[in-house]
Amino acid sequence: MTQPPIPQPAARGAAPQPSPQVQASGHPAPAQPGAQATGRPRRSGDFAAPGGAAIGPGDMERSAEIVRTISRVFGSRVVGQENLRLTLLTALAAGGHVLLESVPGLAKTTAASALASAISGSFSRIQCTPDLMPNDIIGTQIFNYGTSTFTTQLGPVHANVVLLDEVNRSSAKTQSAMLEAMQERQTSIGGEIHRLPEPFMVLATQNPIEEEGTYVLPEAQMDRFLMKEVLTYPRPGEEHEILDRSTAGSLTGPRESVGTVSLEDIRFLQEKVDQVHVDPAVKRYIIDLVFTTRGSGPRPVPNLTQSVRVGASPRGSLALMRVGQAHALLHGRDYVTPDDVRAMRYGVLRHRLVLTFDALAGGIKPEQIIDAVFHAVPMP
Repeated sequence: MTQPPIPQPAARGAAPQPSPQVQASGHPAPAQPGAQATGRPRRSGDFAAPGGAAIGPGDMERSAEIVRTISRVFGSRVVGQENLRLTLLTALAAGGHVLLESVPGLAKTTAASALASAISGSFSRIQCTPDLMPNDIIGTQIFNYGTSTFTTQLGPVHANVVLLDEVNRSSAKTQSAMLEAMQERQTSIGGEIHRLPEPFMVLATQNPIEEEGTYVLPEAQMDRFLMKEVLTYPRPGEEHEILDRSTAGSLTGPRESVGTVSLEDIRFLQEKVDQVHVDPAVKRYIIDLVFTTRGSGPRPVPNLTQSVRVGASPRGSLALMRVGQAHALLHGRDYVTPDDVRAMRYGVLRHRLVLTFDALAGGIKPEQIIDAVFHAVPMP
């Protein structure tokens, strides 16, 4: 099977070239070392921990019940958006943050509040504006004239699930303060350190169709998000269900409780993700993928440097492995397969590739580059 080349940037005034058609199933896996004589391909079970199960059956069943409960709560509040549900669940289990991009009205706020209600956690919504200051989100000190002392008032970032609505409308200073809280999991107010609650998850949204009065997130800040999900319009049947729920009065929430999980359950789920086994062959596969985005790798993609200015960083390798672990656990396995790495490839890499100006002008999408990279690198 030949490699699909990266589409060349279109000339000025020319129509963008179509994206390469790459099958999601990839290509046949090569034989493994020691198996060349028989040509036997590597099976999924070969990626399991050599000493037996990495996670006990009881813990796997508890993890599955936690995932089912959160999915039921999410489905009772949000119609459709299956990719969004999987992305939020994966990021929650992996302990990362998510950047959501879509036009207004596609249930980003509803999804964030549904996730917070499913885990019995606190929820804060911060509407970003150009005059929003760092103290407005992390907190400040207030002087008490009666006692002549300062008291600390924590900001809305001190919650389990924080929705940063239209993050690109806030100033660079406010963005940096928020992203520092995301990275360090703490805030500093008046020289005093305040730890953020655990679990802690940030869902930031941005509107791609409005650029007036916005501050574009730099690539270094985008890299701090574990995943970036691009939401699409619902299908006709799903939008019909939205209308039905609205007329029935159950659009904003279910009339009957569908259950919740505790914060301790979420911490348990995140601990189990740490224990999911990653075979050395899968780690090598991740490294080859990331190096291919940088223009090297075992089978470099033709013309990649004409479309990609900067490839994925080592944080991208860590994200692919961590998301692969979470995806495997969500699907009832205690080991990672190459399919787990491929499943969430767009969400992990689309915001970590810096395209050239010619590629942007030619209408080339990051997803096209990602498909070409995954098509070029042999699966173990």
